[in-house]
Amino acid sequence: MTESSDRMPLPRDFFDRPVLEVAPDLLGRTLVRSTDDGLIEVRLTEVEAYAGEIDPGSHAFRGRTARNAVMFGPPGHAYVYFTYGMWHCLNLVCGPEGMASGVLLRAGEIRTGAELTRKRRLSARHDRELAKGPARLATALDVGRDLNGTDVCAGPGSPLSVLTGRPITADQVRSGPRTGVGGDGAGHPWRFWIDGDPSVSPYRAHAPRKRRT
Repeated sequence: MTESSDRMPLPRDFFDRPVLEVAPDLLGRTLVRSTDDGLIEVRLTEVEAYAGEIDPGSHAFRGRTARNAVMFGPPGHAYVYFTYGMWHCLNLVCGPEGMASGVLLRAGEIRTGAELTRKRRLSARHDRELAKGPARLATALDVGRDLNGTDVCAGPGSPLSVLTGRPITADQVRSGPRTGVGGDGAGHPWRFWIDGDPSVSPYRAHAPRKRRT
């Protein structure tokens, strides 16, 4: 039996492109998370692009470190980071090897395995909120630093993969400033989302942390 076209895994050359091409092209694709408890599938509805050493909003803006090394390639791997001392966020590395860039997965619609994600997202009032926001998405999919560097193009047996899904048309894509990014990178319209989708997270401008007195 052959796989239907929407169930085909995305090849590495899909990710081996400029980040501003890959990011909107991920909308409508299917992210698959294989866990010990079962399979979870998410239709991606919101993403953000980060362009490495030319992007003040990127973790790689000041060069390679132990933390961001995965961002420098090869493409088609997961970059997972820990933020605010409590949350993980999941990115997909893209672009040519040696030039750091990645796409932050901000939100999605759970299509398979909702019963598994509800156990991790007890505060969600509706299923559309299960993966509404990057930390919520990572929590729902049980994504931690142990998945940093995972090859999403490795095929069967990989804990993370991305299927063709049903990519959307250009007129369904909206773009705007990235959420929570300040400084010189604040104005880049590198957040992309599916127009009108209820799983898309609300935009929040950067708010500088208050210094303790």
